[in-house]
Amino acid sequence: MEELIKIGREFVEAMRDRRGIAHVDDIYAESAESVEAVVPPGRDLRIAKGSGAIKAKRETWAAAHEIEALDADGPYIHPPNRFAVRFEVKVTQKATGRQMTLREIAIYSVEDGKIVREEFFMMPK
Repeated sequence: MEELIKIGREFVEAMRDRRGIAHVDDIYAESAESVEAVVPPGRDLRIAKGSGAIKAKRETWAAAHEIEALDADGPYIHPPNRFAVRFEVKVTQKATGRQMTLREIAIYSVEDGKIVREEFFMMPK
């Protein structure tokens, strides 16, 4: 359980410090999957497979949004191998100037010290 807590805390710290893209290489397994609640705008898939695809997904999202504020709360652990993080992010879409507050819960599954799956749960409008 100590390793799960350590990984969860490192993850939350990286998100708060806005190192979420760079941190993918350190904390995700090469075969990790990222599962969105719905197909995101501008994409045709809900599931990104592989750490490279997860990193690319984050880079694309960051390029399209100006992050005004980001709160990552957690980790909330669920032994033996899962933790959750609550996100609240205030962003401005660069293309439109539209401001939004996004709220999500994400569940992370860990194997052999690496995140192997993340699943996002969105707050309905």
